[in-house]
Parts: sequence; C-alpha cells; structure tokens
Amino acid sequence: MRLFDKLTQGLQRTAQQLVERFDDIVSRADTAEARTREVDAETAEALEEVLLMADVGVAASGEIVGAVTRRQRRGESLRALVKQEMLRVLEAATPAFAVRSVAATAGQPHVMLVVGVNGVGKTTTIGKLAKRLTLEGRSTLICAADTFRAAAVDQLQIWADRAGVDLVRAREGSDPAAVVFDAITAGKARQRDVVLVDTAGRLHTRVNLMNELDKIRRVASREVPGAPHEVLLVLDATVGQNGLAQAREFTNVAGVTGIVLTKLDGTAKGGIAVAIAHDLKLPIRYVGVGEGVDDLLPFSPRDYVNAIFQEKW
Repeated sequence: MRLFDKLTQGLQRTAQQLVERFDDIVSRADTAEARTREVDAETAEALEEVLLMADVGVAASGEIVGAVTRRQRRGESLRALVKQEMLRVLEAATPAFAVRSVAATAGQPHVMLVVGVNGVGKTTTIGKLAKRLTLEGRSTLICAADTFRAAAVDQLQIWADRAGVDLVRAREGSDPAAVVFDAITAGKARQRDVVLVDTAGRLHTRVNLMNELDKIRRVASREVPGAPHEVLLVLDATVGQNGLAQAREFTNVAGVTGIVLTKLDGTAKGGIAVAIAHDLKLPIRYVGVGEGVDDLLPFSPRDYVNAIFQEKW
C-alpha cells in the first residue's frame, strides 16, 4: 500500500468527524453566489467549532478562521481556503529539518534520542523507526536506556530482532547514561550510521527523572559532537491537547527537535498535528497509523492535509 493510502486510511476517523460537519458548512457557503462574498460570522463560528472538535486547538483554529475570513473569495471554495491555511501552519514548522540528514559523519554516528511519557508507544516506535532506517540503507543500533523495566528491554529486543539491528542493553537498574555511553562506543566501533536511544517513560512532572534525561544528553554530547542530533518526542494523538503540555516540559529539559505522533488510527482528533505545529513550532517527523512494523510514516504536511479531507489536492 502506498504511503498516502496508508495515511488516508489511518486518518479515516478524523476525516469522518471533520468532513461530515465541514461539508454541511460548505454546502451553504460554497454556492456560486456565496463564493463572491467574504465568509459571514455564522459560517466563521461554525467552521471554528468544527476545527476545535478535530483538536486543531484554540489558537490555531482562530488563526485559520481569521485568515479565511480576511481573504477575498473570488470564486475560491471554502474547503480550498481552509486546506491552504492548515497547510501553511504545518509547513511553517517543517523547514527546521529540511537540511538534516540521518547519516554518520566522519565515523561519528547520528544519535537520535527518543523521549516520552509511559504508554505513548515509544518502544514500538523505536522498533518501527529502526526498520524504516534499515530499509533506507542506514545501519542502525538501538540503545536500551530504559533500565527500570526489564519488560521494556525484552520488548525492545523483539523489535530489534524484527528490524535486524543490534541492541545494546545492561542489567536492570543500571545507570541509563552509562548504557548510552556503551551504545555510542559500540556504534563507533561497528561503524553504525544511527544510534537510536530508548529512554524510560517519564512523567513530565517528575523532576528527578527529567534531570536524568539531561544527564543522558550531556553524555551523548561528550562522546559525539553535536549529539544528540535529534530529540524525538513521542506523543499519543488520542490525548489531544494534553500532549502540548507534555511537549513544552520535554522541550525545556530535553531540547525536543521533532515530534512522532502515534495512534492516529485510534482517534478522531488528528487535527492535533496542526495545533502542535502552530503552538510549539516543532516539526512532526513521523506519524503512526497502525500496529504493523511498516505503519510508521514520514510526515508530509500536504499529504496530511489531503488525508484529513480524504482527497488529493
């Protein structure tokens, strides 16, 4: 199945939630006569309500509706205007990764730190990401820095085996920063392109655990210049706006550079991607749309907007 088809299928619940209500507004606002007028107050209010229900967020919804109502409608449909504004918000946060490449430089591995709270699908995301990088021709090594739960390491071993990559692990209760040191050392010795670091699921309100995360960052930067080169925060799309609070805390401590948005196939609130881009100015790097090993997809703003509306544009 093509990537766009997978994304469209994964966002079906969001599309059903948004498009059905949106089409009702459009049927009234996209007549030939209405297209020559500015959007009226009633239509603007209804449109904002639809966006809020899809979890686009208060600030982003207000900006999108405001931009749409300010634009002269010279025969352009309301649907097209809304799609253009959603795309603009998503693309504004995307260029931060435009010049990044996931590859080793002068024998130094590209270190990717993966963070997030318990239950967001972080361990499975790492396994899927390792598989994707392998298919792209990147030699990858996984670091099991979640030393608090033996089950987490065992689960990661299963995913590492599926992806056909090495796993560096330590005894339960070991210092996570020490495991990161060992993994980076192994990555250098084995000439791996990428070292993926799995961290313990952390409640963003637990100061001691967040301080430990900062220690991991310092160890990585000491071993490889500029490391960690990426800090990916895994967010569960089903938690909606609560994910924004998590992202702010992790960004303050861990220097988050990108988002992996999981469980999109289980929610009708896929608009959270727009809220993240608008409020946090962080690019979404990957989206999870299913349980399969191939269901972690690279994020494309245009494809995402098209999938929400279940149409190509």
